[in-house]
Amino acid sequence: MRYLILGTTEALDPLGRRLPVGGARLRALLAALALRGGRAASVTELAGDVYGDSPPQDAPAALQALVGRLRRIIGSDAVASTPGPGYRLVAAAEDIDLYVFERQVQDAAAHLDAGDPEKAAALLGPALALFRGPALADLSGPAGVRPEAQRLAALRQRVEADLRRGATDGLVPELTGLTTTYPYDEPFHAQLIRALRAEGRHADALAAFESARRTLANALGADPGPELAALHRELLAGPPPAPAPSPRPYAQRVRARARGR
Repeated sequence: MRYLILGTTEALDPLGRRLPVGGARLRALLAALALRGGRAASVTELAGDVYGDSPPQDAPAALQALVGRLRRIIGSDAVASTPGPGYRLVAAAEDIDLYVFERQVQDAAAHLDAGDPEKAAALLGPALALFRGPALADLSGPAGVRPEAQRLAALRQRVEADLRRGATDGLVPELTGLTTTYPYDEPFHAQLIRALRAEGRHADALAAFESARRTLANALGADPGPELAALHRELLAGPPPAPAPSPRPYAQRVRARARGR
């Protein structure tokens, strides 16, 4: 079985077929169980996740009935009763997309730190593709805040890997969109400036810095942080000089002189 909570909650059987987990309450229960990665949750915790601020009069009995419905869909052994009382999803971390995502991102970070952006990018692309929509979309409250923050951090890592391996095609429009969506995210602004500089667009990189500076000043009353400031100093120093052409080998020079060139 596989459980998908990086978007609308889904359960897939061993053949990859989607199981009919219908109804908002049922999806919320499955999401709450899968979020705990196989750890037990008390009835009180699960009731809070499923019903929020509007629990039924007898929440434990309503939750028990909901667990019964879920077992009929995903299997009677898939949800175990635990002392407390409580319940847990009988699943390993690799069966739940959130934990697969976290492991792949952790591995990618290790490759990036080791100076291997190619392997990092190869892991981060599939990891980010696990998001089918807002994380934990069926749970109300702050449950989805942490995985969404992890997604943004992984996106920054993927862009960093692309910059380091020279895969800049498409980065400028992507980062332009990201800085519009997240206007106060300095790392995205810094990556946009670096992508523009990598394309030889020195003036556009300076304009991107000025846009970031104005945004931060007008909205937050803050100056650019150390990374943006350092990039600005590098840009003011001017683009690096073009490399001098390599001298032709001696034999070519001799032939050129013989031909009168």
